[in-house]
Amino acid sequence: MGTMAQVTDHYAAASRPLADVESRRWLEALSHAGPERQEAAERLHALLLRAARFEVARRQRAGRSGSGAGDVDDLAVQAADDALVAILGKLHTYRGDSRFTTWAYKFVLLEAAAMVRKASWNGREVPLEAEGWARLHDDGRASPDSRAEAFEVIDAVRDAIAEVLTPHQRAVLVALTLNDVPVDVLAERRATTRGALYKTLHDARRKLRARLAQDGIAIEGQAA
Repeated sequence: MGTMAQVTDHYAAASRPLADVESRRWLEALSHAGPERQEAAERLHALLLRAARFEVARRQRAGRSGSGAGDVDDLAVQAADDALVAILGKLHTYRGDSRFTTWAYKFVLLEAAAMVRKASWNGREVPLEAEGWARLHDDGRASPDSRAEAFEVIDAVRDAIAEVLTPHQRAVLVALTLNDVPVDVLAERRATTRGALYKTLHDARRKLRARLAQDGIAIEGQAA
């Protein structure tokens, strides 16, 4: 977490004022130790919770979550809690380009979106097999020549996945890129971290590109 000295040094180096007086008050209160910081954190959490409730409910109305109305508050509280932790840990990165509350809201909106995505997978099995191949083949708008070329590339990618990837790499790549499983959900189900999954995905794509390059195929899409 950034100290007040770090925050002050950051702005001195940047030679720019905070966006407004209220933003300066937020930053100073949250950067101090003691009751003042606690009170400011509680006020900020209340603002974040209100925004999180709105965002979770909006996404549920849009049909982006399989959770019920009763889950709105639980998801919103989790989002607000996680956003507050992230904000307090990144105070020193606030540059004053916008109001402090505007900057803070970005954190909670991202957290709320992640919570809704995770909730939509509650009770659902995470598909680790390539269910998405048929969808990739189904493009009736393409010309026959284009479809034939696309089929050839897709089949080459599918064969390369089976040949050069480890079972773990294959499962991670297929789940994230073909079956649209949220990375948070996959990390939880496989008892790992987002960072570890991204590293696995990066390594899998690198191996696929090298394998496909041997056949004269250059792939820049999500599958590789």
